[in-house]
Amino acid sequence: MIPRDRDPDGRARNRRPRDAFGRPLPRGAEGVERVPDDYAPGAAEALAEACRLLGQERPFHAHEVLEARWKTGPAGERELWQGLAQVCVGLTHLQRGNRRGASALLTRGADRIASYGPPYGAIAAAARELDEQDGPDPSAAIAGIAALLETASPPAGVSGRTPGPPPD
Repeated sequence: MIPRDRDPDGRARNRRPRDAFGRPLPRGAEGVERVPDDYAPGAAEALAEACRLLGQERPFHAHEVLEARWKTGPAGERELWQGLAQVCVGLTHLQRGNRRGASALLTRGADRIASYGPPYGAIAAAARELDEQDGPDPSAAIAGIAALLETASPPAGVSGRTPGPPPD
């Protein structure tokens, strides 16, 4: 068994190179630039970088940026960033032709972000609509989510979130 990459604190890290779709490549292969493990973006930077990566049809890498914000941002924002990251992973699965994985992650992400207000509710609605479509075009799906995310402002403490399940 090949040992996992670990950081000095023993946390698992994956240093394998990845292709533009986020798929792991063999060790030593030439991959695309990755988000560093210690990346800790501010909210505005995370939104801008995720939009840039979605504009390049790289939702896996946008997910990594949003995941970095989720893991390093204020506790009150983590559900939002986790949901946005999950929507991007759903887009990644859609791009890779994994309909089942896309459905699970688009729904999970939509459930997390739906009650955060504009534009997050619209992103959630778009993610749910993609889940309901039969064979949505991955490029159009990524572009649609990117266009909505581009209208987002960094959350202001997200204290205005309505607790409980998202509205129907």
